[in-house]
Amino acid sequence: MQSKNCELIKKVIREHPDVFDALLEYERTKKLPRLSYRERANFTIDSTLLRKFRGHCRRNSLNMSRVIERHIKEELGLK
Repeated sequence: MQSKNCELIKKVIREHPDVFDALLEYERTKKLPRLSYRERANFTIDSTLLRKFRGHCRRNSLNMSRVIERHIKEELGLK
């Protein structure tokens, strides 16, 4: 039973190392760091396409960055 738990713990650590890094940081500083950081990215895309996308997002009250992020995740097969 104990070895089964150890294997499960090792698997979780491998799949989510950022969570355990955050816990170690908390242990050291008593402050929990943010697990998700956002980063600015620069892309060059067709100006007409951008204008249409910006209008679409505005009309539908969508956050452009979140829409693009969702499509990148779909492209990578993450969601």
